[in-house]
Amino acid sequence: MKLSIARSELLDALTVVSKGMSSRSTLPILSGILVSASNGSLNLQSTDLEVSVKHTVPCLVEDEGQTVVPGKLLNDIVRSLPEAAVTLETEGEMVAVRCQHSSFTFKTLKPADFPRFPEISVLKKIKLPSALLAAMVKRVGKAVSRDETRAVLTGVLVVVEGPSIRMVATDSYRLAVSEVILEQSPEEDMEVVVPGRALEEVTRIATSVDEVSLGITENQIVFEFGETTFVTRRIEGSFPNYKQLIPKEKSTSVEIVTEDFFSAVKRVSLMALHNSPLKISVSSEDQTLSLSANTQDVGDASEDLMVKVEGADTEIAFNHAFLTDGLNSITSETVTLEVQNALKPGLLRSRGDDDFLYLLMPVRLG
Repeated sequence: MKLSIARSELLDALTVVSKGMSSRSTLPILSGILVSASNGSLNLQSTDLEVSVKHTVPCLVEDEGQTVVPGKLLNDIVRSLPEAAVTLETEGEMVAVRCQHSSFTFKTLKPADFPRFPEISVLKKIKLPSALLAAMVKRVGKAVSRDETRAVLTGVLVVVEGPSIRMVATDSYRLAVSEVILEQSPEEDMEVVVPGRALEEVTRIATSVDEVSLGITENQIVFEFGETTFVTRRIEGSFPNYKQLIPKEKSTSVEIVTEDFFSAVKRVSLMALHNSPLKISVSSEDQTLSLSANTQDVGDASEDLMVKVEGADTEIAFNHAFLTDGLNSITSETVTLEVQNALKPGLLRSRGDDDFLYLLMPVRLG
């Protein structure tokens, strides 16, 4: 095998396929990239047996063939090279990488040992603007659980009904729901739990394309964009009935300028150390919202904001990091905080181009 390709194009391609490489496996082949050259194209493949990624890029092929190279090593080498043509050439069980006056030679692995790319037979498929997908994933991503013991919570529920697409994530301490009405209705409805990590990786590498297609098979999820195919497993199990978690009633509703609220929470949180809660007090008479935090043997902080209050005076406390995550996901100019009482979840609602809702479990006040 012998091929030549621009360094920047090779690096971009390696960055994409490295998302499927395994860094923790005891099988060396899974930390490799399958490199195939044929018909004027370089085809790269990687897998960790849960995620498989395939990417094709044009190149100058002198001799067709394939090999498996150590992925991280090739990535590091190409990243270090000057911007010029890079030549890859296999020599027996070795591969040579040359660029201008630099030359590297290292051992390869056997292509026959590399796992086959999953056979895909898509049952349902929708196309989404990549910018919209990225924005929705960013909003709900913080609420995705990292606890592998409850696998279904490490995923994002994606629901497509007519022209609306909804993404839902929860780690049982908070719940994030983002809903957007699409300009054009997808061809079919869909409901699937997608691994949160896969969604984040796809939105990270699909920045240069306008559209991402999401397809589902019996046990896999397939993303296709540009010259890339990204396959991951479907998460089995029932996603919690999130609709019954959203309070139907409220005793207090507070409308706040989002940027003012976010900045004040970040400032006062500096005194919410060692898991100390951030306390919120709302006065209907004064039309104020007061934030306060106190850490024993350190000190305290407080700040008052002028707001629009409807309903009764109330007090509630939250984990400051979870509240900050919620406010950081809101893009509208104002946000509404809805509270029933100090023991029931609080609700942040944003109204704008999309509906965003962030439910937050309270922290008991001492």
